[in-house]
Amino acid sequence: MPNDNDPSEFRPADAPASSAPAAEALSAVQAAAMSGVLGAYPVADELGRRFHEAGFRLALVGGSVRDALLGRLGNDLDFTTDARPEQILALLKPWADAIWDVGIAFGTVGARKKARPTTGGGELRDFQIEITTYRSEAYDRTSRKPEVSYGDSIEDDLVRRDFTVNAMAVALPEVVFIDPHHGLDDLAAKVLRTPGTPEQSFSDDPLRMLRAARFAAQLDFEVAPEVVSAMTEMAERIEIVSAERIQAELSKLLLSERPRKGLLLLVDTGIAARVLPELPALRLERDEHHRHKDVYEHSLTVLEQAIDLETDGPDLTLRMAALLHDIGKPRTRRFENGGGVSFHHHELVGAKMTAKRLRELKYSNDLIADVSRLVELHLRFHGYGTGEWTDSAVRRYVRDAGPLLPRLHQLTRSDCTTRNQRKAAALSRAYDGLEQRIADLQEREELDAIRPDLNGDEIMAILGLKPSRDVGDAYKHLLELRLEHGPMGRDAAEAALKQWWADRQQER
Repeated sequence: MPNDNDPSEFRPADAPASSAPAAEALSAVQAAAMSGVLGAYPVADELGRRFHEAGFRLALVGGSVRDALLGRLGNDLDFTTDARPEQILALLKPWADAIWDVGIAFGTVGARKKARPTTGGGELRDFQIEITTYRSEAYDRTSRKPEVSYGDSIEDDLVRRDFTVNAMAVALPEVVFIDPHHGLDDLAAKVLRTPGTPEQSFSDDPLRMLRAARFAAQLDFEVAPEVVSAMTEMAERIEIVSAERIQAELSKLLLSERPRKGLLLLVDTGIAARVLPELPALRLERDEHHRHKDVYEHSLTVLEQAIDLETDGPDLTLRMAALLHDIGKPRTRRFENGGGVSFHHHELVGAKMTAKRLRELKYSNDLIADVSRLVELHLRFHGYGTGEWTDSAVRRYVRDAGPLLPRLHQLTRSDCTTRNQRKAAALSRAYDGLEQRIADLQEREELDAIRPDLNGDEIMAILGLKPSRDVGDAYKHLLELRLEHGPMGRDAAEAALKQWWADRQQER
């Protein structure tokens, strides 16, 4: 039995001789990374021994092994076993701190376990664990859900994995490396291949085509040519997958370190045309008579620049807004006399298109509202020109953005992709000036919650009204005065209200 705390005891099995150069290139990383696995050994070892004593096999598998080899293993651990789901539950219940079985129909049982690593400090860590029975799954031509059948060996399980770098396992408790599909080679080469033919893999689960783009973006891996070809030929197969699963993969792709890489792959293979058709539609034709900015490339650059401005980690709302901010341009494009091109009101059209697409992808109502609002507002800054902003304009800008103001700042700054350094510097200075104006007004006024000087109850008391449309109209009038002139004070607001009411009565 190997020493549980010694990564040098990590023993490969089933490694072909042809993989030696790649394996040697990763050997130092492999040994260090496996110490990370062994650091989690109070969990992994306990589980391995528990299943072994019950007569079952257990292995750390998939992304957990891949990430361990890359030195990035976290607290989420995936295992596979020959035990059936009900047997997994029986083994976990006396051991885990919590258990969930929402995936049990697909052979998966989840658990949470606090443990103190034997390496890297003595802090308790909260491990999230998923254990899945060896299985195979495939779609028929009309189903949106995979049909699951259980396998009898880990080799059967690994061959149904999406990519070779996710088809490696470490058998427990003996800590034996299992790599029947040369995943270590592909990990060293930073390439994504499928264990079997990509056609069979994508036929089994078309979502894997989106996962290829996601992993390319997350890991900065290249996708093997035969995989790209299969994605292109089978792009329409993605339509069989539910919107919820597509949404989850698209979000992970956008939240990755290099989303451009994955998005380019989806567009080039034709998959984006079926899951996010507004993106490839941005590739407007260009010719010598109608020259204009490449909207597709511009949008990808805006996305990258927005990422650079993030302050609190990956922000799906900001990234989605950056990617989709110009999707209204194809519908609003007009060729002007003299060869110019206009896109009047594309922000309003784009906001509606954004809401429609995100609804179809089953995103939350809050995200739909926020992203579409950012798309709608992304040109507001340019509407005020480069001159001095009035206090009224600043108040309206802040009011319309509401809690999205920090993201609107980021999006607007990101939207400058001109190569003209003088123009870029001028835009940056203009936005610096706007932010300073907001800060100056914030010191004098409560810009975060702009409201009239009188509330609804006070309006009704002054005018002797009951709840009615007149009260709402009065409130809106006072709000407009507040936006135009700033805080008025109660006396001035009451006088303005009474004058408005008198004028209204005369009009009637």
